[in-house]
Amino acid sequence: MDLELQTPEEFSAFPYQPPYSIQVDLMRHLYTSLEKRAVTIVESPTGTGKTLTLLTSSLTWLMDERERARKGKMKEVAGGDIEAKDWVVEQTLARIRREMEADEREYEDKLSEARKREQQLRRKAAGRLNKKAVGATMRRAYLQKRIEEDDNDDIFLPEDDVHTDDGEHISAELRALMDKVNRIQRSRGLNTEDEEMPCTKIYYASRTHSQLTQVLPELGKLKFKLPISVTDHHRSQSLSLPQKRSIGDGDDGENEGQKQFRAVSLGSRKQLCINDNLRDKSRDLDEACRELLGEKEGKRCQHLPQLGEEIAMIDFRDQILASPKDIEDLAEAGRLVNTCPYFASRKAIPQAELVTLPYNLLLQKSAREALGIDLKGQIVIIDEAHNLIPTLLSLSTVKLSYSALALSLQQVCAYVQRFRNRLSSINMLHLKRLVVFLDALKKAVTDWKTEKLAAVGSKAQIDKAEVMTMVDFTAKLGKKASSINLLEIEGYLKKSKIARKIAGYSDKQAEKEGDAMLARKTKRGTLPPLHTVEDFMISLSHPNDDGRVTFTLVEGPGQEGTVELKYQLLNPAPNFMEVVEEARSVVLAGGTMSPISDVINQLFYSVPLERITSFSCGHVIPEENLQTMVVAKGPKGLDLDFKAGRWQGDPAVISDLGQILHNYACVVPAGMIVFFPSYSFLNTAKDIWAKNKTLDRFGTKKKVFFEPQESTDVDTVLREYAAAVHVRLWRSWQSSYRGGALLFAVIGAKLSEGLNFADDLARAVVIVGLPFPNLGSPELRERMKYVKALEEKSGRFREAGKKDAAAELYENMCMNAVNQSIGRAIRHRNDWASLLLLDRRYSTPSIRSKLPKWIGKKLVVNETFGQTVKDLAAFNAQRRKQSLSS
Repeated sequence: MDLELQTPEEFSAFPYQPPYSIQVDLMRHLYTSLEKRAVTIVESPTGTGKTLTLLTSSLTWLMDERERARKGKMKEVAGGDIEAKDWVVEQTLARIRREMEADEREYEDKLSEARKREQQLRRKAAGRLNKKAVGATMRRAYLQKRIEEDDNDDIFLPEDDVHTDDGEHISAELRALMDKVNRIQRSRGLNTEDEEMPCTKIYYASRTHSQLTQVLPELGKLKFKLPISVTDHHRSQSLSLPQKRSIGDGDDGENEGQKQFRAVSLGSRKQLCINDNLRDKSRDLDEACRELLGEKEGKRCQHLPQLGEEIAMIDFRDQILASPKDIEDLAEAGRLVNTCPYFASRKAIPQAELVTLPYNLLLQKSAREALGIDLKGQIVIIDEAHNLIPTLLSLSTVKLSYSALALSLQQVCAYVQRFRNRLSSINMLHLKRLVVFLDALKKAVTDWKTEKLAAVGSKAQIDKAEVMTMVDFTAKLGKKASSINLLEIEGYLKKSKIARKIAGYSDKQAEKEGDAMLARKTKRGTLPPLHTVEDFMISLSHPNDDGRVTFTLVEGPGQEGTVELKYQLLNPAPNFMEVVEEARSVVLAGGTMSPISDVINQLFYSVPLERITSFSCGHVIPEENLQTMVVAKGPKGLDLDFKAGRWQGDPAVISDLGQILHNYACVVPAGMIVFFPSYSFLNTAKDIWAKNKTLDRFGTKKKVFFEPQESTDVDTVLREYAAAVHVRLWRSWQSSYRGGALLFAVIGAKLSEGLNFADDLARAVVIVGLPFPNLGSPELRERMKYVKALEEKSGRFREAGKKDAAAELYENMCMNAVNQSIGRAIRHRNDWASLLLLDRRYSTPSIRSKLPKWIGKKLVVNETFGQTVKDLAAFNAQRRKQSLSS
């Protein structure tokens, strides 16, 4: 029997039947990609139901994969032929099927009971508030009570115990508790082979928790029936299981007969910690939590089960799996049962079918290991993947300030001086090597700073940043320091927990000596400075030609200049390749992934081409609902070219731009958004328009808003903008007055990504110029130099006249930002808008090819500005007429 899954023709679990044809095509593509173990890049514009299609297709495959596993088990027992008519074989297969169904039913019953317990807890929650408040007050009083410490410095000696596999510093008492939890699980039959073996699952990652909160509501819309067999989606032969009782039976009848997936949301301590006392008093919550984990019984966090109450963690784990919970729900549920949701969610991972998590928890190997995430054979879906490359580069970047470096060296030296007669020879050896390295690094920084300040004093033109290869950086440290095995030191720091010991001893000495400034820094959760150095050392310890170290002279007003070190990888691929190689299949999905070739070149250049697939989804809107025009000429017939040198040196260019936008404001109803390539361009235009009264002219047509400088003001500006759009729009339908609002924003800033400007909020999106990155950045120049050298090294030379890898990277970075701004409008099938690209360069083939595919053939390049205004007015008049008649 062939156990290969055939791609279904239809997806009955999709909640809105029938789905659009493009949705079916996308779901079929994804299903095939998962089955073929492919790496696929999917472009699905907002409004096409991207999240629903991703969930439907991937979970359909997951259900079919589970049925395939059952068939495989039965086939193995039957000697390779489950269709055999031999009565002994038939009886054996029937018994195996009954056993598998019984196991599944038992587990579903357990989760159903967990749901009931949670419902009871919620009903009782109001009645428990007073008791809970009293208990919390008592706990806070206990924790706030100062515990007198012995004057015994033994607590600051290095620990010989090996640290835990997950990197947490856990006391012996807590480790015993965790072992006891495992023993209880085994005694209750919870660690049977079926449960202990992690099931195939889907890891669904996005950039932020707010983006992930949209996933679980979409999951609840899916219509998966129980049971789903491997052939339910195909019209041919069917292998059907007897109907099982729904896991929702006994709770409510709303989801009767429907599959409820086991889902868990992973988050950081910042999102999930329910210890309010610790949150209020900690500078670094992660570090403060680790400190509590290392405490003895009586001083540990009160939200970790006490001895004798270990079953609470297991029960809470079952509640998490019983019904999908986002981060806020998870924290609330943890408060109800007084059990830490951060650790309970980690215990829920093995049996979860869907795991949602932010980028950093998936992409960092250390985070995966700490959470116990094993990607082998699993499905990884990365949503909003246009952020993936910048995120990978950011996660590999480590900064180290001179002050942290100097303080670390000072503390280590003081520690060695105090304990030199009590430390073992191996501890002294490692600490002396650490001192040698820190001293050499401090000297290299000091020498570099002296050299730069001398150049500043001579008024010579200097760069305040210098990028060094690993070879050059190592040479600066000198032979003695560069010969040290940093991996050995890094391993020692983790095993001995020496960074916390050194910081603790230094804090105690500061208190004794009455150093008020240092004493204030002893607040629980302060990150030891040596930890920052440790992160920097870990980066340096990986031999990688792709790494660079940047020295930057930082000068503040009225302050002496200081130096900041920064390690960064120029290549985003190596760390991500660990994910690609382990996972069964990887899906990169986004509203605008163009240019897809750039993603492949940067992330998958070492992946076999036959494993890589891509899919660009058309838009669900009718073609007539989108107008896209390149505006190549202004009102005076001159070419529009908003390169930095032109608008900076000629105020007339900005005055002409004001005239262009005023003409558009006269014919575009409701809301109109204008994106500038940079804050400096926008602020310059704002100043010039204020002087020549152009802003006043805008105000006669639409109320004017500008993107705020502070993130905290974004919501206020958006609320006021929306109110102005709708109020003045209502007036405009009854007179020739157009009304609405005009919002000026910046590409790549606060309003260009993740916001929904649907319907009247954006009847036109105007992109001014092209937001090419600043070539003055030494990091950017180094990265461009690197990709060019990499291309030459590979032997892949481009045809004459075509851009090299550096120029392609530069242009792609620009177009990625443009495409995100373009995606702010057209948010659903009945939406309509105009897209106006103000710069002649948008008409060039290389730029046009990197615009979103869903724009397609709708892009028009008008020869005159007058024709552009005429077409814009006609489009809006037609759409408005259609809106009024519908």
